[in-house]
Amino acid sequence: MLSFKTYIKDTLQAEVQKGTVDTLRLRRAFLTTRLLFKKFEWASEYFTADLSRRLNGPPVEEVENADLLDPSLARGVEPIGLQVIEELIYPTYDNSNRQKLIREIEHLITNTDYLISYFEDHQLEDWRILDASKLEVFRIISLGITGFDNALSRNSMIESSMALGSLQQILLQYEGRKETLPLMLKGAIKYLQQHAEFESFDRAQFITQFANNISTEIAQLERNLPGPKIRYNRMLRQDVNTMFDLNAFNVDAFSPGPKFHFSNEKAVLGEKLFYDVALSGTHTRSCASCHHPDLAFTDGLNLQVDIHGSGRLLKRNTPTLLNAALQSNYFYDMRSLTLEDQIHDVIGNKQEMDGSVTDIVQYVSSDKIYRSLFNKAFNTVDGPISAEQVSNALASYIRGLTKINSRFDDYMRGDKNALSKSEVNGFNLFMGKGKCATCHFLPLFNGVTPPKFIQSEVEVLGVPKSMKDSVLDSDLGYYDIIGVDSYKYAFKIPSVRNVKKTAPYMHNGIYRTLDEVMEFYNNGGGAGLGIKLSNQTLSDENLHLSEKEMKDIIAFMESLESQ
Repeated sequence: MLSFKTYIKDTLQAEVQKGTVDTLRLRRAFLTTRLLFKKFEWASEYFTADLSRRLNGPPVEEVENADLLDPSLARGVEPIGLQVIEELIYPTYDNSNRQKLIREIEHLITNTDYLISYFEDHQLEDWRILDASKLEVFRIISLGITGFDNALSRNSMIESSMALGSLQQILLQYEGRKETLPLMLKGAIKYLQQHAEFESFDRAQFITQFANNISTEIAQLERNLPGPKIRYNRMLRQDVNTMFDLNAFNVDAFSPGPKFHFSNEKAVLGEKLFYDVALSGTHTRSCASCHHPDLAFTDGLNLQVDIHGSGRLLKRNTPTLLNAALQSNYFYDMRSLTLEDQIHDVIGNKQEMDGSVTDIVQYVSSDKIYRSLFNKAFNTVDGPISAEQVSNALASYIRGLTKINSRFDDYMRGDKNALSKSEVNGFNLFMGKGKCATCHFLPLFNGVTPPKFIQSEVEVLGVPKSMKDSVLDSDLGYYDIIGVDSYKYAFKIPSVRNVKKTAPYMHNGIYRTLDEVMEFYNNGGGAGLGIKLSNQTLSDENLHLSEKEMKDIIAFMESLESQ
């Protein structure tokens, strides 16, 4: 970290402070600065996540206090760090940005001082070092090799090799499988360095041949350590070998608390409630009316109709419930933090269900079959049924719909025959040239950022109102919840798992086919349609994907169907 700070001051800062900036020298200094950051990324991301975000966070305005009950407390915070600097010097450097660049470099130095101070004052336990090392491998394969944090310079493979090189030095000190792990790391580093071209890099081979084996060895080292370890409530289970392990993800990670955790008995009760039209105020609509199992729990409609038969359409497309537990926010506008909250919202919505949880409690309390199921689910003996139990039972049924068992998952678990050549190529394009994985993150392919999987991301795409013209859809999305201007027209990033069955697509259901979706992204989103939107976060550049490449990406996405 000291070398990072020293290099920034002596080289990067010195280069910018010259009267005339040499762009090539500036870029070389910047790329070296990023490489030095990657040497301690494993530690800064694990132990000082907030500081790490200030050093290398996304170049978009952050929202503070967005998860509080009072949306008025939310405020936008300007981004700082290496990714902001990258946008100032790529694709071309404009000297009019020199003062801003100087300020950004000063921020880097200040935050590095805070980082150094933290590690000077804290003793790092061995199990945390190994846990952080394993998460760094996961970070590399889910973010590092996708160009997530170097979208313009795209020095992804060299940076990832630097991060692995740092782990190589750290892990040498631990007893155990010294004869295998160093060789694995050496091979992975060599592969990254010898195949550094961004678009042609074979991510599927790197993950299956190198990364999965490395993380498995680190996990074994951690298990061999003596002494107690803290067990974190993480969505990606702490004891996994790889991100693709069976049952790698904890469906209860975002539940309100331990008493809300999944059980088979709750799920059985929840399933009965799910198909019961009595949950709606009109007794004509159940949850299953809009979430059909044969359509991956969607409805196949652009927009569902109002429950009262007025012909009025609901505001947004019906999302899948498969793997819905594996996200930190619900609804396209992120307004609910738990499945239980989401269920209360839907039941009480005048256009969706127009129901009352109080009425539902009275209904199930008077039914012998329901009472028996509630007793089994909540270990009670004819005690009063609560609204909390109703919503938790439904949420438990949805948590039970977690199915990370596609052919792609089989491939990542070692079955090389699970995917076709076209699908593997589509995966590599999805992770690289297509830039899909910089929003739909491996391995869930939703917007919850790996490897800690704490925060759901939103994106401003510039989705049009209709296929007929290039007029922006008027739905303000996340902005209506938090009121921060840069998030106008922002929507939660959904999963592309089971996408073969979840048409139509986008928050308003505008696109009927995946070909139409790919065309939209390939042309730069709304900007490519001529929509003027100053805060579009999706790159407005054409991806230059060929017809075959787009077909391969679609083939890959269709391989993500749950089995």
